[in-house]
Amino acid sequence: QVQLVESGGGLVQPGGSLRLSCAASGSIFSINSMGWYRQAPEKQRELVAVITSGGSTNYADSVKGRFTISRGYAKNTMYLQMNSLKLEDTAVYYCNARVDWYHYWGQGTQVTVSS
Repeated sequence: QVQLVESGGGLVQPGGSLRLSCAASGSIFSINSMGWYRQAPEKQRELVAVITSGGSTNYADSVKGRFTISRGYAKNTMYLQMNSLKLEDTAVYYCNARVDWYHYWGQGTQVTVSS
């Protein structure tokens, strides 16, 4: 079992920055990869970025060059640094952890980009 708790969402103006955090607890050494997903109103949940246990990263084309995913030294925390935010980045952002073929999810944190 893995438990995930996100923090760091909020309201920001276009062009601004936010940093999301995800704290994992439980069987963290069984985690294969962690990632961030987002879901905007009336849209499907989509992958934003993922980082493997070995440190490899992958990003959605829409956020490449603006967002950076990273993990803390203790490997039980994950971050998403979001720069140059756009209106279309508005969504609920979810932390995800994959253990083999099973996905664990956090409760989500709202990010609103608005002028």
